[in-house]
Amino acid sequence: MALQIIRNNIINVEADAIVNTANPKVAVGKGVDLAIYEAAGWDRLLAARAEIGVMTPGQAAYTPAFDLNVKYIIHTVGPAWRGGNFGERETVAACYRNSLWLAKRLDCESIAFPLLATGTYGFPKDEALRIAMAEISGFLLENEMEVMLVVYDKESFQVSGKLFSDIKMLIDDSEVEQSVFSEPERRRNLFHDSVRSREPMAGSSIDDSRVHHIKNRRAKASKKRADAEEETRYLSEAYMDLCDLSEKVVEERDSINAQPTFPTESEALDERTLHLDKTFQEYLFMLIDRKGLSDPEVYKKANMDRKHFSKIRSNVDYQPSKKTALALAIALELSLDETRDLLLRAGLALSPSIMFDRIIEYCIKEKKYDIYEINLSLFAYDQPTLGA
Repeated sequence: MALQIIRNNIINVEADAIVNTANPKVAVGKGVDLAIYEAAGWDRLLAARAEIGVMTPGQAAYTPAFDLNVKYIIHTVGPAWRGGNFGERETVAACYRNSLWLAKRLDCESIAFPLLATGTYGFPKDEALRIAMAEISGFLLENEMEVMLVVYDKESFQVSGKLFSDIKMLIDDSEVEQSVFSEPERRRNLFHDSVRSREPMAGSSIDDSRVHHIKNRRAKASKKRADAEEETRYLSEAYMDLCDLSEKVVEERDSINAQPTFPTESEALDERTLHLDKTFQEYLFMLIDRKGLSDPEVYKKANMDRKHFSKIRSNVDYQPSKKTALALAIALELSLDETRDLLLRAGLALSPSIMFDRIIEYCIKEKKYDIYEINLSLFAYDQPTLGA
C-alpha cells in the first residue's frame, strides 16, 4: 500500500526513515522529539543533531537512527500555532514536502510520519491531517514510496470535511434504526400484542368488549393504511416505469451514432453476458483499456504500489481481497452496479450489514472517488483502509 494510516508509537515502526518534529535549536524538546531521543540513544543522537546546527521552520535534515530499527531520522521544524495568520499552514506543508524529497534522495523505500506540529506546537489536528494527506498524495502521484502516517491514539486523529460529516450522519442514522425500542415504544408494542391476543395487559382494567372494540378499530385503520400504501406504491412504480422508458429512448437515440463502451449500466443484458466467463483479472484490464488509463494512473489512484499491480497483471487467476478490489473500483470511478459486477468475479459482494461496505457504497453513490479522503473516514471508524 502506498499510503497507510496506522495506530502505533512511531519509535516502534519499521521503515527506512522516521520523521521527527525537531526543536529548531540543538536541544531536546517534548513529545515525539523526546521519545525518539530516548529510543535512539540520547548522547549519540544529540551529537549528530549538533552537526546540523540551528534549523529554520520547514527545513528538513537527517541523522543516523542509532538504536532505532530504521536507517535514518529525518528532523523537520514545525511552526508554533499562532492562529493561522503567520504562514503556519505553508510551513507544515513544507515540512512534509521537504522530508519526502529528502527521503527520496536517501533512496528510502519507506518513511513514517507522525502528525507534525500537533503536539507541543499546538497545530489543529484536523488541519494538519488535511495538509499531510495533500502533500503525501501529491508526492505519490509522481514517486514510488511506502508512506505511513502514524497516529498514537484516537485523540491525536481528528477528521473533518463534508464527506466525513455525511458518512457520520449515515452511520448515526443506521445506528438509530438498529437501536432497541425506547420505553414508550416497548409499552405500545406490549399493548398491541395484548390486543392481538384479545387479552388485557397485566394490571389493566380494560374488559374484553373494550379490547374487541379497539381491535376492530385498529383493523379498519390498518386496512385504510394498507390501501393507501398500495395506491402510493402503484403510482410510484408507474412513475419509475415511465422514467425508465424515457431513459431507454434517450439512450437508444444517443447510441445510434456512437460506439457504446463496456461496461455501462444501460448496456443490454445479453451483451453483458458475453463477458461472464472473464476472470477478475481479465475483466479488470478490459475496464482499464476501455477507460484509456495507464497502469500507473490506476495503481496510484488505487493507493497500490507498482509491484503489487504488476502481480495482478501477470496472473490471470489473481484473487483480490475485498479492500483491494474496491480500491481498484474507486480508481476506475466505477458505478455501484459496475463495482458489484467486478466484485462478483472475485466471489465478493457488498453487504448492507457491514459498516465498511456501507461507507464504500455511499462514496460510490455520491461519486466520491478520492481514495485518501475515503481512507480517512474508514480509519476514523476503525475500518480497514483501501489499497494493497
